[in-house]
Amino acid sequence: MERHDSPSARRRGARFPAVVAALLAAGLAVGGCGAGGQRSSDEKTGVRAPEGGSAAPDGGRGGTAAPREGERRSPSPAPDYLSTFALDVDTASYGYARRALAEGRLPDPATVRPEEFVNSFRPDYPRPSDNGFSVTVDGARTGRDGWSLVRVGLATRGADRNAERPPAALTFVVDVSGSMDEPGRLDLVKESLGLLADQLRDDDSIALVTFSDEAETRLPMTRVGDARGRIREVVDALATRASTNVEAGVRTGYDVAVAGHRKGATNRVVLLSDALANTGDTEAESILARIDEERRAYGITLFGVGVGSEYGDDFMERLADKGDGQTTYVSTPAQARKVFVDQLPAHVELRARDAKAQVAFDRGTVERFRLIGYENRAVADEDFRDDRVDGGEVGAGHTVTALYAVKTRPGAAGPLATATVRWLDPATRAPHERSGTVESGSPALAGDIWGEGHDSLQLTAIAAYFADALRGGGLPGAPGLGELADRAGAIADRSGSAVVRELSDAIRRASGLLGPQEGGNPSREGELGSGDPYS
Repeated sequence: MERHDSPSARRRGARFPAVVAALLAAGLAVGGCGAGGQRSSDEKTGVRAPEGGSAAPDGGRGGTAAPREGERRSPSPAPDYLSTFALDVDTASYGYARRALAEGRLPDPATVRPEEFVNSFRPDYPRPSDNGFSVTVDGARTGRDGWSLVRVGLATRGADRNAERPPAALTFVVDVSGSMDEPGRLDLVKESLGLLADQLRDDDSIALVTFSDEAETRLPMTRVGDARGRIREVVDALATRASTNVEAGVRTGYDVAVAGHRKGATNRVVLLSDALANTGDTEAESILARIDEERRAYGITLFGVGVGSEYGDDFMERLADKGDGQTTYVSTPAQARKVFVDQLPAHVELRARDAKAQVAFDRGTVERFRLIGYENRAVADEDFRDDRVDGGEVGAGHTVTALYAVKTRPGAAGPLATATVRWLDPATRAPHERSGTVESGSPALAGDIWGEGHDSLQLTAIAAYFADALRGGGLPGAPGLGELADRAGAIADRSGSAVVRELSDAIRRASGLLGPQEGGNPSREGELGSGDPYS
C-alpha cells in the first residue's frame, strides 16, 4: 500500500482528548478571501457528498463504505488522501511564547504548537444559524512552485449574553504555592477571579479550592446570587504558602465539583497555576486517570489557565486534554480581563462535544499535503465516525482553523479537498456532520497569499509561519521573520487591531534573537515521506 502523505494516516500512540468549549485568548475579525462552497446535512448519521464529488471518506480503505440506515452516500469512490484530527481551541502556546520573547528569550520549540498560534486569532468565518458548525475552505498560492496554503475554517454561532443558557457550576482550583508569589501569578489570579465574580449570573455557582503542599476547600459550591461579597472575601484572603502539589489540588477540585454537580448545568473545573508540580504525583498519570473518570461519569470538563514566566506547559496541556479541556495563558491584567470578563462568561455554553474533522484530498489534483500543527490531536482515519473516540469540545462563538501546505499536480484541475466536521449534540449526544469543498483553480484558491484583500488568510499564514520558524522552519513559501513582522504590522495598521500589533512585535523580537532567516528552507526531512518533504 502506498504510504499516505498525511501524518494522521497512522496512529501516534495513545491520544488524549482534545479541547473543551471555553474561550480564545485573542480575537480579530478582518476581511478574508472567498470561501469554498459549503454543503451541509444535519442527519444523525453521515453526510451527503457534494454533487459530482466524493463521498464522505470511509476510513481510507479505498472503497465505498456501506451506508447505514438513513444515511445518504454518493456512489463515487471515497478518496484515500485523508487527514483526521480532533478540534482544538487551545491558545496557551502562543501566549507563553509571547511572554518568553518579551523577556528576551526564545520559547522551547517543544512548547510551540502552530495550531494554538493560529487559533489565537478569530477570522470572520460565516456563522451558522443553528447550534452546529459552518465550514469554510479557502486558500492561496504561496509563491513556491505548485504549493498553496489551504485553510479549513469552522465556526459556531455566538452566544447572546442576555439570552437563556444553562447555568454554570465552576470549581476554581488555585495554586497558592511559593512559586506563585512572583508578580504576575497569584496577584493576577486574584484580580481575575474578582472580575469574574461580577460577570456571572445569579443562578451560576462557584466553588474554590486552593493547593500548595496539600489542598483545602475554601468555598463549597455556592450560588453566586447574594454571595458575591462572600466570594470576593475568600478571593482577597488568598496568600502563597509552600510547595506545589497539583495532584492534591486537582483531586480535591474534582471531589468538590462532583459534590456540587448540577444536572443540566455546565460543570467545569478551572485550574489556575504555573503547573510547576514538585510534590505528590508530578508525573500526572494518576491525575489524568481521575480526570478521565469524572469526565465520563459527570461530564465535568477542565479549563487550564497558565501564569508565570516559568510555566509547566506540557503538564497543563496534558491535564486539559484528558479532561476534554482547553488551555490559555495570561501574563497581564488586560489578558486576564479578556479571558475572565469578555470571554468566559459568554462561552460557558457548549455547542459541540467530541468534535472531529476529516479532510479528504483528491488524489487526481493533489500530489502531497501536510497539516500544520495538530500533531498531538491526530485521530486514526478509521476512527472519524467512531463516537467512542474522544474529540474536542467547542463552545459558543468559537472558531477553529486548520492550515495545510498542499502541492497540486501540474496542470491538474477539479476537486481539491472536502472538509467534514462531525460532532455530538451536547444534550442528546446525537451525531451530526457538515462539509465544505474547494476546487483547484477556483476563486478561493486563485490568488497569491500576499495579494490585496486577503488580510484574514494572511494573518492565518503569518501565525503559522511564525510558529514554524520557532520550531526550526521548513514550510514552503515562508518569508523571513522580518518580512512576516512587516506584513503583520501592515494588517494591524489597516485593521487597528492591538492583538495583531502584538503579533508583529513578537515576530520582530524573535527575528532579533534568531538572526537572519531564509524563507521557505525545508529542514524537517521525511514528514511527508522520504527525502525533502517540500521538494
